[in-house]
Amino acid sequence: MLEGAFGLILAIVFIVRGVSGADQSKTSGYGTAGWFVIFGGAVLAAGVGLFLGKRWGRAIAVIANILLLPAAWYMISGNLVPLGIPLGVVALVGLGLLFSPPSSRWMAQGYDSSIGSA
Repeated sequence: MLEGAFGLILAIVFIVRGVSGADQSKTSGYGTAGWFVIFGGAVLAAGVGLFLGKRWGRAIAVIANILLLPAAWYMISGNLVPLGIPLGVVALVGLGLLFSPPSSRWMAQGYDSSIGSA
């Protein structure tokens, strides 16, 4: 949920920067904000779904964290090392939690009952 909320906060920052004229191209600022609204909203929804015990949220969270890894690598290989390393750590921790044994057991519980009755 925190990753999604952070994405939505960044969207607001990009919109404010676009309105204030801080971006050279308002289209770029608004387009980036739109991307962060879509991506951050999906990740926030996945986090809420997981918090409420819905299994569909796990797939979105896994995909989001996998997509964050190349972004972190790009930042690390560029001039944004102080931002890239925390982003990579957050993505790896998120993936580790999503694939931890308790999480995997919880995911498998939904399928165990249907296998036993077949």
